[in-house]
Amino acid sequence: MDEIVNKMKTMRLDGMARAFDNTRKSEKNETFTSDEMITYLVEAEWDTRFNKKLARTLNAARFRYKASVEQISFEEKRVDKNQVLRLADCGFIKRKENIIITGSTGIGKSFLASALGHQACAQGYRVLYYHNTKLFGRMKIAKTDGSYLRELAKIERQHLLIIDDFGIQPLDAQSRSALMEIIEDRHGKSSTIITSQVPVSMWHEVIGEQTIADAILDRIVHDAHRVEMKGESLRKKRQPKNEEEIVLENLIN
Repeated sequence: MDEIVNKMKTMRLDGMARAFDNTRKSEKNETFTSDEMITYLVEAEWDTRFNKKLARTLNAARFRYKASVEQISFEEKRVDKNQVLRLADCGFIKRKENIIITGSTGIGKSFLASALGHQACAQGYRVLYYHNTKLFGRMKIAKTDGSYLRELAKIERQHLLIIDDFGIQPLDAQSRSALMEIIEDRHGKSSTIITSQVPVSMWHEVIGEQTIADAILDRIVHDAHRVEMKGESLRKKRQPKNEEEIVLENLIN
């Protein structure tokens, strides 16, 4: 039996080998029929490969938060629960649609975007998360070291791109050009989630250059799912209320 287990490992059937070895040692195999044993081993291998692939996908996505849809707070009608649950099935990715999440600072926009991104990873989609400033900073560096086209190609390959905190500062010419190329490459081919504390009506001012802004927004905003988050900042709610609580928090941290 050890030889069989070793052969499974040699063939990289790690999940199957582990399940078979555990079952053999616990003597539970006596309760399995042949069909049940084969089903059990195949499912064990499937689960192992799925979990490994998911771990790789999540690592490549570089999410800001380890988030899940189940953790999203729907209290105080902060966000439309039905809308979020509909988006969580990731049908918008199949349809190559975009999502725009707006709301005040600290309200949970980044967490929601990350949760939808995790959901997409679990369904086998390639996802890449970028904070707005890091994305354009990276593209500027890529321009200077000759890797710009490679970076564009990498972004284009993603089924879902998340641009977090868009609009915190106006775009300069280089950033505006990079955004135009990114959006143009992805338009009609894949999905993008953009979070922003700036209302969409003010995005023209953020992007600048009226003609380019029109072209970018036409591709992003048209038919996008709009999620508006409301309520008080979660960060403020979590802040200590008095000096005693501050001291206690410092001791805990």
